[in-house]
Amino acid sequence: MAEFFTELQLNYGYLIRPLIVGTLVSIVCSVVGCFIVLRRMSFLADAIAHSMLAGVIGGYLLMKVFYQQDSNLTAMLIGAILAGIFTVAMVGFVTKFSRIKQDTAIGIMYTGIFAFSAFFISLESVSQYIQIDIYHFIIGDIMAVDNSELWLLAIVASIVLPVVILFYRPLQLTTFDPIMAAAIGVPVMAVEYLLTACTSLVVVSGVQIAGVILVVALIITPAATAYLLTDRLDRMIITSAVVGVLCFWLGFIVAVFLGTEPGATIVVVMTGVFLGGLVLAPKYGLLADWIRKSNTVPQEMMEDVLGCVLRAKGKSVPVTEVLKHIKKPAPRVRKSITMLERQGLLDVDDDKVLLTDDGRFQAKRLVRAHRLWETYLDRTGALPKEKIHDTAHLLEHISDEKTVEYLDDKLGHPVTDPHGSIIPNDSELVVGKDLLLSVLRDGNRATVVKTGGVAASTQLKIGEQIRMGARTDDGETWVVITSAGLQLSLTHDEADAIIVRLIEDS
Repeated sequence: MAEFFTELQLNYGYLIRPLIVGTLVSIVCSVVGCFIVLRRMSFLADAIAHSMLAGVIGGYLLMKVFYQQDSNLTAMLIGAILAGIFTVAMVGFVTKFSRIKQDTAIGIMYTGIFAFSAFFISLESVSQYIQIDIYHFIIGDIMAVDNSELWLLAIVASIVLPVVILFYRPLQLTTFDPIMAAAIGVPVMAVEYLLTACTSLVVVSGVQIAGVILVVALIITPAATAYLLTDRLDRMIITSAVVGVLCFWLGFIVAVFLGTEPGATIVVVMTGVFLGGLVLAPKYGLLADWIRKSNTVPQEMMEDVLGCVLRAKGKSVPVTEVLKHIKKPAPRVRKSITMLERQGLLDVDDDKVLLTDDGRFQAKRLVRAHRLWETYLDRTGALPKEKIHDTAHLLEHISDEKTVEYLDDKLGHPVTDPHGSIIPNDSELVVGKDLLLSVLRDGNRATVVKTGGVAASTQLKIGEQIRMGARTDDGETWVVITSAGLQLSLTHDEADAIIVRLIEDS
């Protein structure tokens, strides 16, 4: 065993430091990335990654000019953090004091600061002091990490992770409901800047692996993958860290054996894992979504089944007749029947279906909506006659009860549709409850509960029993027969102003 470790040290010892650094960076990037993803700040993380170039250069020049030190990671780290906070502050300033939206402000600020960094480096008076390897700064060079950088990254990890643990509750509250967080006294802006500082730290750390261009992938991709796999923040953080570390190790091993750039290879592996999760995630993956949709019966199809059975007028209907009427795949129609049976809307016996009381209620409401829409489309003349039925069939499935009631009232509570078919009424469904007199039909009996307004002059008294006659004037006039045999003619407004209680349905 000792010889194995000795040989491992001799042959692969140069990989130990990069693996330790990569593991630390993957953990902190993945943890902070969860809050970035949930806050929809991915573009802002990209902005910080690019703008930090200005802070790195500023910190480097400060130490070079004033202290004659060629490289000081602490100064560059502080400069990067300050540059990140400055970027966030400028984005907030532009968004708050102008009509520019946040995404536009981010695009302007981070490209402007990044371009300023490149411009500043190109100045002859400055370039003589710059000895930063810009190429590896952009694409990363994890193999060149030395002991001082390793210790610095360990310090970053020892700062960021405890901060997330200690401030987990404020971070959670401000992530999901910043308004409530502010209401209970959480300093939202302070938490925002704390998260920005942590993001700047992990961006600086990630630059060692993937460079300034790809570092955002180390922050965003594992967190996004975890977001597909779980729906709790604590589990998301743990899953993200595990995914980040595993992807780093796998990508690094592939890069070593293939001789490719480690940073790019790691990001490629992370992207591949994300795409795999996008397809195969058990709850939020595309495959699960496809299975869920394939097992879901469209509400429109279920309503069509109810309407088909309603036409049998209380008789049981063979399933084969339903399949013949509804031009949809037979398995989907049978699944609709099964779902309706589970909901208590259909009784299925010996391959025949019959509406239950609840099923008849829903079916009549559907037919009522269809015929009201047909009446509306016919009166407006908005469509050719041959298109009215199909259009009404679509509208009936997207109309809620309030919409149908509003349509019924605006049409004057019509009794028949353009084809002469009776429009079902809800009156029989509310026996014993208060309703408008205007919805009653010929033969309905009721007791007057309330009169007033325009109905005060109708001679109807509270408690009086009435019977409805057939409407006249093309349905524009309601005929009411009192218990004394008096026949009254009411307008739509008068009928709407009288509240009655149905006592008999004829």
